[in-house]
This record gives sequence, structure tokens and C-alpha cells, in this order.
Amino acid sequence: MITIFTKTNLRQSIFGLVLLIYALPAHAGEGMWLPLLLQSLNEDEMKSMGMKMDAEDIYSVNHGSLKDAIVHFNGSCTGAVISDQGLLLTNHHCGYNAIQSHSTLDQNYLRDGFWAKSLGEEIPSEGVFARFIVRIDNVTNMALKDVDDDIPLAERQSQIDQNLNQIKASTTLETWQDIIIKPFFEGNQYFLFVTETYNDVRYVGSPPESIGKFGADTDNWVWPRHTGDFSVFRIYAGPDNKPAAYSPENKPLKPKHFLPVSLDGIDEGDFTLVYGFPGSTDQYLPSFALEQMVEIVNPATIAVRDISLKIMEKHMRTGEEIRLAYSPKFNGISNYWKKYKGQVEGIESTGAIEIKRQQEKEFTTLLQKNKKLNNAYGEILPKMDVLYRDLESVAKNRTLLYEAIAGRNIELFKLTSYADRLNQTYLKNGETGYNHLKEITIENLDKYFKDYRVEIDEELFGAVMEFVSNTMDDRYLPDYMAARKKKQDFKQWTQTVFSQTSLTDKDKFIEAINQGGAAFSSLLESDTAYQIYSSLKEIYNDKLSLYNTALYDQINPLQSEYVTALMDVYPKRRFWPDGNSTMRVTYGQVEGFSPKDGITYNTQTYLNGVMEKYVPGDYEFDVPAKLIELYEAKDYGVYGEDGKMPIAFIASNHTTNGNSGSPAIDAFGNLIGLNFDRLWEGTMSDLYYDKSICRNIMVDARYILFIIDKFGDAPNLVNEMKLVHPKS
Repeated sequence: MITIFTKTNLRQSIFGLVLLIYALPAHAGEGMWLPLLLQSLNEDEMKSMGMKMDAEDIYSVNHGSLKDAIVHFNGSCTGAVISDQGLLLTNHHCGYNAIQSHSTLDQNYLRDGFWAKSLGEEIPSEGVFARFIVRIDNVTNMALKDVDDDIPLAERQSQIDQNLNQIKASTTLETWQDIIIKPFFEGNQYFLFVTETYNDVRYVGSPPESIGKFGADTDNWVWPRHTGDFSVFRIYAGPDNKPAAYSPENKPLKPKHFLPVSLDGIDEGDFTLVYGFPGSTDQYLPSFALEQMVEIVNPATIAVRDISLKIMEKHMRTGEEIRLAYSPKFNGISNYWKKYKGQVEGIESTGAIEIKRQQEKEFTTLLQKNKKLNNAYGEILPKMDVLYRDLESVAKNRTLLYEAIAGRNIELFKLTSYADRLNQTYLKNGETGYNHLKEITIENLDKYFKDYRVEIDEELFGAVMEFVSNTMDDRYLPDYMAARKKKQDFKQWTQTVFSQTSLTDKDKFIEAINQGGAAFSSLLESDTAYQIYSSLKEIYNDKLSLYNTALYDQINPLQSEYVTALMDVYPKRRFWPDGNSTMRVTYGQVEGFSPKDGITYNTQTYLNGVMEKYVPGDYEFDVPAKLIELYEAKDYGVYGEDGKMPIAFIASNHTTNGNSGSPAIDAFGNLIGLNFDRLWEGTMSDLYYDKSICRNIMVDARYILFIIDKFGDAPNLVNEMKLVHPKS
């Protein structure tokens, strides 16, 4: 018998319903689970898959547990504490910006690597932080108190905000702690996270790019993989072991828990647990939303980035100085460019859109068989279908214009955005507000111009603006771009734009800023680049985003109701909350798969695969001489396996962005690897999870130890870890 809930009552009591749903069998590998619910929802299944721990070992507020070794690294990645002295392991690409900031042409840590042989050699990294989760509380009932579905959306959100503020005010905290409250299941449920953030995090070591980024963009998102994607930092605390601002007097953190490191490696079928902070997923989108993303939004993004990546790569191959300056920019564009391409292919190859259509037909049929359910939810999908069709008219154009002006593909627009913020501050708050922001802006410009090359940016501007102008609908183009589109004189126009701006010259830019708000604002009135940016921003905000926001103001509450409806219509079906950068556990097993007829992927790669890909002098596939020497001598120490050196492995854990740097943990609670990627065939798992092709990629812990110890000659770091043989 199906239990019927009203929408309001369901939201108020959804926690109980979710317990009912989660208590049922689920497909191993799928889902990003809240760790505090594992004992009641997942523990039995996890043990049936080979886990030897208890749920209390994974998440506990009463004693040290795995959660106390997991940190949100810099707000976008995950890290793991691996010693009783606060040693922190994360991905090379997660530490990349910090490594790059410490690098110069003479002391290039990206190219050559770096290993601190003592605490005194560890490098303070301004802006890098590590955030621990102290505890997680379900605050759904308090968050939704006095919230009625019938009141207008703005009033409803206002009531929720008042409730959340009251929750924060009434929660007892230590002075060094903070609170984060996040919505789950499209606002049907709320959880509170008590956090502790350490801001004194120091760079300890990393392999050279030829190891930490081996394969670079060619191998990104694909298997087999041979990348040693890791870097090492250390968390420092004040004398009381609590968070403290940087000080030479700070000491290495004494963590509540750290992960021992397994030397036993992995076998097919082994249980794997990935613990981290997965970012955004959208598993419950209807078919027409998925179709729009795959057929309109992603292709527009991919097309613009295709252009900028080719130009950047061409220049990066001309010399080390340019490559060092542009590597972080290139990585920032290419990572999601390739992911979006994989998403499109994965959705198409699995027939995900058609599968969702069939699921929606079944959902509609079940609604029609139950009058009460149909009255409550029968109009949700038809209304959303109409709204998404209305959205199509702006989706492509908004995406194209965003890619052009966001400052990612065209750096000139990053510079104009700095100018615009200063100007808007002056216009709203006068010289007082302007002066407050001036020094911050100059500091940011000092950093930005370090890696800015105007000749590259000019080429980027011309190519991207030509494509965007020719691809966008004419009704969204300002007159000057429509004229360029008609004449096709983008090269000449580009030269004019760059000759009529002072914003690409650091000294002129800062000199103009120092003249004061009135003079700076006056200068911008005649600056061609700034005027172009301003007009495009106005179109983006007033024509495209305004309409986009108006539609999503209608779509979002319907999406929330749709998730509610799914839970109500399928009371025995398993549901899990979408990723939202909060602490989660995902579990699976070491297993390969067959992506195509005649092709089978094994679970493990080895160092001999690096040598097979080796291309001397190539920035993606060059290999350090010392690594070649160690390979030829088979000098792997205790880290090798049957005369080979393991590098990476795959498993069926459900991961996404934000899981970069997440520890891969074995059945006993030991570190066996570090998550850093997914397979190309399954990158659509953010939108649709298919266990047959969705695999995550992890660098083997033994390769990490081998690189630190044998290649990096830093046994001091390995010596402070706890190495174990759990399978013995």
C-alpha cells in the first residue's frame, strides 16, 4: 500500500520517509551519502560488499573517526590527513595554483617538483585553507517551521531564512568554530555542519608536472591512466592545537584521526570507500532539461573553449615562460571542456534521455491511477516542459555570451571587470568607497599581470568574438558587433580595440586608478574595451539573465515538487541527495568494465605504461630521467608488486568535481589511493548514473609513497606515516 502525504506534511516528515526508502537494497556504487546516516541506511549493504569497519568508525561525534581525517581543501577539493603531525594529501591539480604561485623561472616547482626535508623548509601558502567537519545535524523540522507551500515563493524563502538564522543563533559553538547550513533534495531537507577551518596550510612537496600531470589534457578523463596526481601540504595550528592565523610559532596539527597507508594494494572486487566533498550533481532533472543541456548548452560552451584552448596551446609550446604563465588558465578551461564533451557522448551512448522519458511516462501513469496523487503532482512535468521550451530561446545565447565576457577565454574582459567593479563602487559610494576598494584592486592587478600576455589575449579576443558574433542571434548583438558580423572585419576591429584601451598595460591601469574615482570613471567613458564590456554585460544581465532568472523562478519550485512527488509515488525506491559540496561517502568496488565490443578495461595500470607513452621533450608525455633510472633498475623498494610499480586503479564509486583529492579507503579504514578523475565514458554521472560505465580513477597509494621516497628522496615524510599490511 502506498502512503499518501500532502506536500507540506511530506517536507516536514521527509527524514522519516527517507529512512524508509534508504533501508531498501540499492545498486552498489551509486549515490553520495550523508555519513551520519550510514549506520541506519547503508552499513549492512557496505558490509555485504566487503567492508570490515562499522559505520561508527566512518562517522562519529564521540570519538575520532574517518571524518576527522577528511578536509575540504581550499573550498573546491578534498584532502586527507595522513600523519599525526597534520600531513595532508590532496591532488596535484588541487594544489596547482599554490605550487604555481611559489614557482619562478629559476625555481620552478611545477617543472622540477619540490620536497621539504624538514619543517623549516615548508612554504607558507597564503589563501590555502583546510576545513574539518565537527558534526552534522538534521535541522529539517526547524528550517521548515511555519513554511507553507501555498505562500508565495519569496515569502516562503524569507521564512526559511529567518528559521536558519534562528538555528545559527541558537547553536552552541566554540569561538573557533562556524556553521554551514545547506538544503538537500531541492530544499525538502536541511542539514547543519559545524566546521573548524585552519588557514595556516604550508606547501610540503609535489612531484614535477611530468609525473603529477603526466598525460595532461590528452589523458584527462580517460583510461588507462598513468598520472601521479598528488601533492603534499601540512596543516599548522596555534599552541592550543586550534585554528590560528599564520605565525612562525605555529605547530603541526595534532589531528583527532589520520589515515594509515596500506602497502597491500588492491585486488579485483575489493571494497572501496571515497570520502569527500562532491560538488554539484543534477540526478533528478527531467528528460527535457537533460536534452537542453546536452543539445544546446554544452555544445555552445565546448565550441568557444575549442577556440581558446587551441590558441593557448599553440603559444604554450613556444617556451617554458609562456607555459608556466598559462598552464593554470589552460587547465581551468580544458578540464570542464573535456568533461562536457564526455557528458554529451555518455548521455547519447546510454540513451539516458529516452530512459528518462520512459520513466516519466511510468510516473505519469501511476499518478493517473491515484486521484489524490494526480491532484497534487499531475501538472508538474507538463508545466516544466513548457518552461524549458521557453528557456531554449535564451539558453544558447546566454551561454555563448557568458563564455565571452566572463574573463575565462578573453582575459581583457577579466581586466575590464576589475575596472567595472571600481567604477560601480565609485558611482554608488563616491571616493570613500572607491578608496576602500582601490588598494585591493591594485593588489589583484599585480598578481594578474604577472601571467598576462597582451599579444596572446589579442588573438583570443579576435577569434572568440568573431565566433560569438557569428553564432549568436542578431537580436542579442549590439550594433557594433552586428556591423562586424556583416563586414567580417574582426581582425581590424580587434587591433582597434586593443589600441584604444589602457587596461592591458599594468602601469597605465594602476596610474589611472591612483588618480581617484572621478578621473578613473571619466577615463573609462572613452576606453573602447570597457565600453564593449559594459554593453555586453548589459545585454547579458538585462536581456538574457533577467529572462533566464524569471523562468528558473518558476522551474525551481516545480523541480522541488518533482523530487517530493518521486518520493511519494515510489515509496520503496532508493533516493539520495544531489551533491552540494557537503561531506559525503560513496562506496563501491574495484572493478573494470567493457566500454565497447572487443574492449575490456583492466583495473590497474603500471609504470611500464608510462614508458610506453614516453615522448622525450613533449610537455604532456616527457618522463624525468630519474624515474627512467628507477624503472630500468626496477628499484621500487617495498612499494612494487611482482616486479612492477602500480600507478592507478579504477572502481565503481560515484564521484564528481569536489571529490578531487578524496582519499580512497579500503575495507579496514586505510588509505589505498587518492581519487582524481573519472572515465570519459561515465562523465555524465553528474546528470545520469549508469553503473555499467561509470568509474572513478585513483592514484595508487603505493605509487605516491614510491615517488615521495625513491624519486623525491624525502623519506622523512614517509617515516611520519603509519604504513600497514591489512591483508596479511
